[in-house]
Parts: sequence; C-alpha cells; structure tokens
Amino acid sequence: MREWWVHVGLLAAPLLVAYLHIPPRQLSPALHSWKSSGNFFFTYKGLHIFYQDSVGVVGSPEIVVLLHGFPTSSYDWYKICEGLTLRFHRVIALDFLGFDFSDKPRPHHYSIFEQASIMEALLRHLGLQNRRIKLLSRDYGYIVAQELLYRFKQNRSGQITIKSLCLSNGGIFPETHHPLLLQKLLKDGGMLSPILTRLMNFFVFSRGLTPVFGPYNRPSESELWDMWAGIRNNDGNLVIDSLLQYINQRKKFRRRWVGALASVSIPIHFIYGPLDPVNPYPEFLELYRKTLLLSTVLILDDHISHYPQREDPMGFLNAYMGFINSF
Repeated sequence: MREWWVHVGLLAAPLLVAYLHIPPRQLSPALHSWKSSGNFFFTYKGLHIFYQDSVGVVGSPEIVVLLHGFPTSSYDWYKICEGLTLRFHRVIALDFLGFDFSDKPRPHHYSIFEQASIMEALLRHLGLQNRRIKLLSRDYGYIVAQELLYRFKQNRSGQITIKSLCLSNGGIFPETHHPLLLQKLLKDGGMLSPILTRLMNFFVFSRGLTPVFGPYNRPSESELWDMWAGIRNNDGNLVIDSLLQYINQRKKFRRRWVGALASVSIPIHFIYGPLDPVNPYPEFLELYRKTLLLSTVLILDDHISHYPQREDPMGFLNAYMGFINSF
C-alpha cells in the first residue's frame, strides 16, 4: 500500500510543478486596448499603479472617480465609461494595489487605509486634489470610498473634497455580507491559503464567480478569461488571500466606516441589483435603509445581481445619471 502511494506521489509531483508554472493567458485585444489606453504613476513607496483618465465634455467642471470591486479591476467599468464621458469632463478609474495591472507586492499588508491613500495620491498626481469630485463605487471600492468619506468628514488638510457618493452592490455591513466559501477559507489565512492560491485556476475561478451574476446576464467565457487574465497578471492569484483581509478590516472598523456614511450631509445614492447572493435582498436593503436614512435607493430589475454595471450597463448608467441630475 505504501509503495502505491509513493508511486502516485512521484507521478503527481511533476504534474503539479508543471501546472504551477503554466504561464498566464495572453491579454485579449479588448483588455490589451484597455491597458494601452491607460497610464501608470508611482506611489510614495515606488509602486506602480495603473489608471484610466478619460476626457469627456469640454468646459464641464465635473469629475467622477470610479472605484472597482474584488477580485476584478477598473475594467469592470468599461461598459459605461463612454456614457459617463458624455456627462463628465473627467472620468478616472484605477486598479487598486494588488489588482490587475497595478503592482502586486508580496509579502505585503494590504489595507483599505493604504488604498484610500493611493487614491488621494493619484488625484494629487493629476492635479485634482482641490477639485470637488463625485465617487462611484462598488463592492471593495466603496469600503475605500467610506474611508475617503471619513477623512473628508474629519476635514483633514490635503485630502479630497467629495461632492457626492454613489454605491452599488457590496458588503457595507459585515452582518449582512455572505462571502463565497473560497473567500472564507482564504481570508482566515493559515497554512492552507498559500496552497489554495497556488492551485487556483481558471476553472475554479469561473465556477466561483459565475453564480454571483444574474441568470440572464452571465459573462461569456471570453469575458471570464479577461477577468482571470487580469488576476493572473504578475501572479496576482498569489496575493488574493492578502487582499481578502479587507473582510476582517471591515468588521474591525465597522463603526468608523458605517459611521462616516451615516453622518455626512453630501448626497448619497445606492444602486442595487436585488438578486445578489453576497448581499441578499431584503436582509441587506432593510439594514441599509434603517442605517442611512437620507440616502436614496434605486432597485434594478429583479434578475440583476452582484455586478450590475456589467449585467445591465444601460440601466445602471441611467440610474446613476438620474441621481446626478437630481441635485
């Protein structure tokens, strides 16, 4: 019996080594075009951060900044960027540290506080630190938005001035957030995390992500490959467990971040895909409305789920424009 297991191990070892050294898939023409049309800037730590800065309406003073979710990137917004340029003078989106085309240092303590500081650094880099901006955020991105809002509320010198905030699907409240099984395993760290991140492949990724989309709006295989190619860029799969520490940070700093949302006087709006299994209806929405009394809410069609700007870009864009034009 022992000999049998030894033989299996000897056969499996080279296969595992070969698997771990499979090069990432090449970028599709669309994703390559997205990267080519963007730019990079250096943080104070010398890290490269990828961003898009699209110029829209000439003469308009309005600037919108897009903050993406986990585990994807600024490319999440590509379906609505052109529509936003018809309304705003500048449309700015970045890949947070550890995501897609930005640097993915390891080992590294990834934190929401650092991501917020990187966002501030980008706006200083673009000379926009004294301009009033509108934030449009989803999932991971709106935890960063909450920290930016907290800093804005504290009137800290040199920070950005937020004119309005629009949120979309994601876990504002730890108690109504239901992460996927793999996320639960990875966020708890331990000896299992490095093994799981190295064994993660396109099959595991696509089977895990597809169910958070609505049944009529699921991404095509080529779209899933684009998402996976971005994650695999610079071995990004190896930092997923570190990035997932945001779930623990959100629980630890709940009072700070939820309190910031509940106490500011700027216009706040929520665009909600109600089929979201990660932040389910009505549990999430009941708590949101109870906590953020002054926020407006728009619920999209009942088949829209966790990625509304990808699943229903026109409906999402109309919902956001309706909010912007209301004040």
